[in-house]
Amino acid sequence: MTHDRDKADDHWRRHLTAEQFEVTRRKGTERAFTGEYHDCKRPGTYLCTCCGNPLFHSVNKFDSGTGWPSFTSPVSPENIHTEADQSYGMRRVEVCCRNCGAHLGHVFEDGPAPGGQRYCINSVALQLDEDET
Repeated sequence: MTHDRDKADDHWRRHLTAEQFEVTRRKGTERAFTGEYHDCKRPGTYLCTCCGNPLFHSVNKFDSGTGWPSFTSPVSPENIHTEADQSYGMRRVEVCCRNCGAHLGHVFEDGPAPGGQRYCINSVALQLDEDET
């Protein structure tokens, strides 16, 4: 059985936009304040755009002023994976989807209390599953 994380680039190129592919499969970054969800206030669960894995809930979203969607915590720690990222001469912690390995963004320790975490995530790596009202 093939897991989402084992799918080849040609599969992802067929199912993602060029920008989604660049960000999620090549560890790119969308420009600040350009993403669909950076200022979104709609309630719901943010899913991985590649595989649909539930990642973040809108109740944990906050305006960090950075231009990217920011969250205090994931839906479940088991749904994400973090690893050291020393690209571009910086020391950061990369956030990936545990199911498919998609690059989502980074987590920083400058978020609001009580946890102090800021999951800074690219909009193109997410798909909002809106809550029904």
